[in-house]
Amino acid sequence: MSMNPEEQQHQCQIKWKEKDINDWLPITKSRNAKWWYSAFHNVTAVVGAGVLGFPYAMSELGWGWGVTILLLSWICTLYTAWQMIEMHEPEPGKRFDRYHELGQHAFGEKLGLWIVVPQQLMVDVGINIVYMITGGNSLKKIYDILCDDCEPIRRTYFIMIYACVQIVLSHLPSFNSIAGVSFAAAVMSVGYSTIAWITSLHRGVQQGVKYSSRFSSDAESVFGFFGALGTIAFGYAAHSVILEIQATIPSTPEKPSKIAMWRGMVVAYAVVALCYFPVGILGYWAFGNTVEDNILLSLEKPRWLIVAANIFVVVHVTGSYQVFGVPVFDMLESFMVKWMKFKPTWFLRFITRNTYVLFTLFIGVTFPFFGGLLGFFGGFVFAPASYFLPCIMWLVLYRPKIFSWSWCANWFCIVCGVLLMVLAPIGALRQIILEAKDYKFYS
Repeated sequence: MSMNPEEQQHQCQIKWKEKDINDWLPITKSRNAKWWYSAFHNVTAVVGAGVLGFPYAMSELGWGWGVTILLLSWICTLYTAWQMIEMHEPEPGKRFDRYHELGQHAFGEKLGLWIVVPQQLMVDVGINIVYMITGGNSLKKIYDILCDDCEPIRRTYFIMIYACVQIVLSHLPSFNSIAGVSFAAAVMSVGYSTIAWITSLHRGVQQGVKYSSRFSSDAESVFGFFGALGTIAFGYAAHSVILEIQATIPSTPEKPSKIAMWRGMVVAYAVVALCYFPVGILGYWAFGNTVEDNILLSLEKPRWLIVAANIFVVVHVTGSYQVFGVPVFDMLESFMVKWMKFKPTWFLRFITRNTYVLFTLFIGVTFPFFGGLLGFFGGFVFAPASYFLPCIMWLVLYRPKIFSWSWCANWFCIVCGVLLMVLAPIGALRQIILEAKDYKFYS
């Protein structure tokens, strides 16, 4: 049944209104990114501060389990990243620019939102909270090293200083506009990872190092094992922003966006391998079961190198905060404009983004438990988003033949991801409780 001229005009107005809103929202505002944008955005997203906890996780897992889980996580998450890149554009001209849009396509309009949006929000917000803490910790470490005779300053104040920087950067309008910050962050992440493993290698095995369990009882060993699973899962969090990064890449029938995105992802995962495996293995090799939950805290000397590494960490988490923050800004602003019917103005953006940064600041200064938060967020929310949710969507959409290679690979990732999601938070919550026993708020 054909529409009358008034209905046609109304439909055109709706389409133009949606286009205007999409041109304003940060994810879909610009589509001129190159494949190397994908590379450094993904390096910034994947190679995060979580890598600094890998030697500690190795000390909880031991050599055999530690190396095995590091390798399996790298393989599984590279496979699920490929799946998401393929599902971004199932046919020419039809693109799922946001994780929840793909979820709605796979599970239905309402169910898809309820499954994906809470997971993605918890991943992105969780990372930003941890990075708020990490940025403040590194600033404090720099101050303590360079001015060891000065009056001590509370960690809370350093986290607040870091938050001020994020308030300024959060007003960059789109994903592509943070490209320079993201590139600097990617370089810095490689830099501090390299410093961590080269310094560990240079110092060699420390006197009295032991590779036995760092815990005094079997129960503690089991809880530590569970927490370590979450710490490693935290290191593979980029899946919550893969579709959003790919949305910034132009696409034509002759050259679909998945070609450039996959090229960038391969480069990113090569960098991940060159950072994760040396840091985890050599850090544990050098310090054994006495390694700190942040490897940089174990590297006391030389002072200038540790200062440099912490500066690199601050720059990296500054850029990475934005990479994970932009999808949250997009979600908040889309909700305010499309559902709450606010006008898409600079003032709305000013309020929503500042409120979000202040919220992560408040949580960060209230609960600054770096190691425990890595394990909890890594298991509870990162495992679904990175390990098995893409596999479930692939099975729903493509229905591979039972016991085919694709079917087996997907179910393997699903089983591993579910085990991570169930077991990791148990150990992490115990660690948070132990750390909180002697903690004084806003110290």
